[in-house]
Amino acid sequence: MLREYAPVPENATAEDVLATLVKVGLEEEDIHRPTDELSGPIVVGQVLTMEPETHSNGKTVNWCTVRVVPEGQEQTLTGKGIDPSGVQGVICGAHNFTVGDKVVVTLPGAVLPGDFKISARKTYGHTSAGMIASVRELGIGDDHDGILVLSTLGLDPELGSDAMELLGLYDSAAEINVTPDRGYGFSLRGVAREYCHATRSPFTDPVAELATHVPAANDSGFSVALADDAPINGRAGCTRFVTRVVEGVDATAPTPPWMSSRLRLAGIRSLSLPVDISNYVMLEYGNPIHNYDLDKLQGGITVRRAQQGEKLTTLDDKTRELDSEDLLITDESGPIGMAGVMGGATTEVSDSTTRILVEAARFDEISIARTARRHKLPSEASKRFERGVDPQVAPVAAQRVVDLLVELAGGTDTGAVTDVDQTVAPESIDLPAGYAEARVGVDYSPETIEHSLGEIGAEVVETADGWTVTPPTCART
Repeated sequence: MLREYAPVPENATAEDVLATLVKVGLEEEDIHRPTDELSGPIVVGQVLTMEPETHSNGKTVNWCTVRVVPEGQEQTLTGKGIDPSGVQGVICGAHNFTVGDKVVVTLPGAVLPGDFKISARKTYGHTSAGMIASVRELGIGDDHDGILVLSTLGLDPELGSDAMELLGLYDSAAEINVTPDRGYGFSLRGVAREYCHATRSPFTDPVAELATHVPAANDSGFSVALADDAPINGRAGCTRFVTRVVEGVDATAPTPPWMSSRLRLAGIRSLSLPVDISNYVMLEYGNPIHNYDLDKLQGGITVRRAQQGEKLTTLDDKTRELDSEDLLITDESGPIGMAGVMGGATTEVSDSTTRILVEAARFDEISIARTARRHKLPSEASKRFERGVDPQVAPVAAQRVVDLLVELAGGTDTGAVTDVDQTVAPESIDLPAGYAEARVGVDYSPETIEHSLGEIGAEVVETADGWTVTPPTCART
């Protein structure tokens, strides 16, 4: 994923990436690599026959034959238990598949998580030479009630192809510790910028590129009002709130394996395509996203502080008593979300959702941190907002979500755009000539100073006494 944002060499490992990031002060945490616990041969197969058999223990299993190479070809893999005909006999205790389904077959010689070695063995009166795998057995999910049918992921791969490559299991992740002062490290955009600085490579900001395609707010946009009448320490709880509307969404469409694989490596469980898209964009740009079922909303949205006695049932099905400092997302029915922390259950996107209101906002760090701690409710969203989110990312992140809902969920962008923007542009700073040298004790040429500041997105203008520097909006993260 990082290679899509920075010029990472093809032969670079996750360890190489970590070593590079450590040079610019980021902290090494861990390496995550599925192949440490998973190895082939693990291939795509097709069920040819399945015969249910009930045994003396009362259990019904299926005696199956599966083809693991294209018809007319012989198996090129060799090993004990691998049939050169390309057809394997397998016992399977699951029942959620049928003849003709394409599945993942772990052949003799494969190793699954938990050091589970696959071999040909006698069981239930047959020699089972392999296993038809579930997502749990592959270590890519929690579902153990049935095997993975590839058509449920929208896939129709060639028989015998590498299932590990198909499911993104050769990917690896370099985990860094994000300190409170470097919130941009919670996004691929921010990490890519640091990688480019460390390697002296040019950084192409994906937000700047996509920003040229973001439409302006218009009269057809959803109604949004920012009404924070009790700001904390004079800081408004919300300074930007962007919405977009996508209709005709198939919320049951499968999440592509490349996306679910990347989310999994980032420690985020795949839930549904709309939720996965919002989480994926959050990882890309660092701006948390919330999707509402538009048909469940009552009237427009108002962002305000909680009132005495108000309660909210959050997405974790817990009813919470709200504090007057809590910043809320509300509609005419009352609270529908705890801003920047967790959404409410009443407007949750479900399998029946067809119209989605996309929200990308910028909330105050202190307000979100206090609410998350007060309710003991840390979330992926809150840990980003409480460290600071670039106020210019919201419209671009919303556009990215719209694009993915159109591409992957069959939705239609209605063109309705809301952008309530109360952000304040960064103030320029006078940088006197000689200041950096005096503070750091190193002689810097004017060219080095201008280049270094320009690399992080600052606008630098030379003056008679030095420079006037306008920090990038991302400096607030």
